[in-house]
Amino acid sequence: MPNQFAIVTGGSAGIGLEIARLLARDSYDLLISGSSDKVYEAAAELSKAGVNVTPVQSDLSTPSGTQLLLDAATSSGRAIDLLILNAGIATGGAAFVDMPIEKHLQLIGLNTVSPVMTAHAIVPQMIAKGQGRVMLVSSLSALSPTPFEGVYGPSKAFLTSFGHGLREELAGTGVQITIFQPGATATQFHARAGMHKTEFGDNTWKDNPADVARQAYEALLRGDNVVPGDNGILAQKEAELRSLPEEEKARRHAKRTKPSL
Repeated sequence: MPNQFAIVTGGSAGIGLEIARLLARDSYDLLISGSSDKVYEAAAELSKAGVNVTPVQSDLSTPSGTQLLLDAATSSGRAIDLLILNAGIATGGAAFVDMPIEKHLQLIGLNTVSPVMTAHAIVPQMIAKGQGRVMLVSSLSALSPTPFEGVYGPSKAFLTSFGHGLREELAGTGVQITIFQPGATATQFHARAGMHKTEFGDNTWKDNPADVARQAYEALLRGDNVVPGDNGILAQKEAELRSLPEEEKARRHAKRTKPSL
């Protein structure tokens, strides 16, 4: 019997790579994407598990980059069993108006446009097959305004809302939607976002990405609808985040994300 087939966007580093490692361990053939040549290193590592791994180096913040991923999926000739929409970035270290508009648009392209474009292409294949699993990697930041992180929080709020709506539409089709909302995780995510002079620049208090990925993967296999991030300070305050007024959440977040002089 052939291996099942999974796509992991942003599968060359961080949480995405950790999820890909779990899939490879469980004998999934993989198609992983990454924006740098690290995607080839990740593919070489993952293939040591005895599975077929196709790396796609592509900038998913652009429609042409996302289409490159979709073309690779089509060229594989494989039915897609799992789709992990994980690729994403943050922008931080400055106020919204002090960041170039190009950075905001890049984030929106990667965090919102690409997942919508990818899901629109792949979910119909799953519906036709009568089964499939999709995970949207959102964030606890979906629950709060995120001053000094540009449009990151709003992009994750969109992704969470999109997932809820899509899941309702797909009821009875055999296609499962899982929304994962991790808190702060000890990867290079915040460093790449330019947040080294903020509280988020310190990785010592954050959770291990392997633990976070395992939580996500196990929830996906169980068929959970929404997976709250059980990690870090933000996760401990999830109930509080849901109950506080938006203005107060914004003030509290700004204290943690406003860069020090």
